[in-house]
Amino acid sequence: MIRALYSAASGMSAQEMNVDNIAHNLANASTVGFKSRRAEFQDLMYQSVVQPGSASGQQTLVPAGLQLGLGTRATSNAIVFTQGAFSETDNPLDLVIQGKGFFQIRLPSGSLAYTRSGTFQLDKDGNMVTSDGNPLEPAITIPAAAQAVSIAGDGTVSYTLPNQTASQQAGQIQLANFPNPGGLNSLGGNLYTQTDASGDPTVGTPGGQEGLGTVMQGYVEQSNVSIVEEFVNLIVAQRGYEANSKVVQAADQMYQQINNLSK
Repeated sequence: MIRALYSAASGMSAQEMNVDNIAHNLANASTVGFKSRRAEFQDLMYQSVVQPGSASGQQTLVPAGLQLGLGTRATSNAIVFTQGAFSETDNPLDLVIQGKGFFQIRLPSGSLAYTRSGTFQLDKDGNMVTSDGNPLEPAITIPAAAQAVSIAGDGTVSYTLPNQTASQQAGQIQLANFPNPGGLNSLGGNLYTQTDASGDPTVGTPGGQEGLGTVMQGYVEQSNVSIVEEFVNLIVAQRGYEANSKVVQAADQMYQQINNLSK
């Protein structure tokens, strides 16, 4: 019964963390470029009362054994990088990535971060920046007098100036991808950073030979959170928590019965 108490307590703790993860997903259901997380669990160590395969006689072996588990724990909440739905906007600097890849963002510290959110604006110097003012890498600068800004699928940014018909190029957007995107470190603000688990980034032009996706102008990628799926997960997590609490109550009642025997 001691095992039952601690196993049930570990189950309650795991489901509590599961609900925390679901709450985070639901809170970001309208966050542009957000990628949901899936909580993952594993069972804890086992106490082997009878080891499977141990000898039960001179010529026989125990076929199954008797092993009592000690509960569960949360091990990770992996990022799910499925494509979110596209939403059209009136901003010519809004971009989506059709396929794999991340936009590269230069942080104030000088290091690079990566994002799927393509909501860009121009700062006072005409540089394409995020809503936090962090510039796109490599830098794309568009003159204040520019008209008819166009961004091609391969990331080429061009514009026209007043009284001119020929377009001029402001640069080309590059994307990055990782061998294991799930290993990226989340900073918040729709930003990720590289880790040893993610591997080194592969940088190239959109739609190039590196397997990177293409970009589309005038759209943003919505969150990939499925509200229906998250509510189902929430119900399952809540019922799992309640079931584990019932085990605690049952073990407590069994202890009470044992204590009553001595009276």
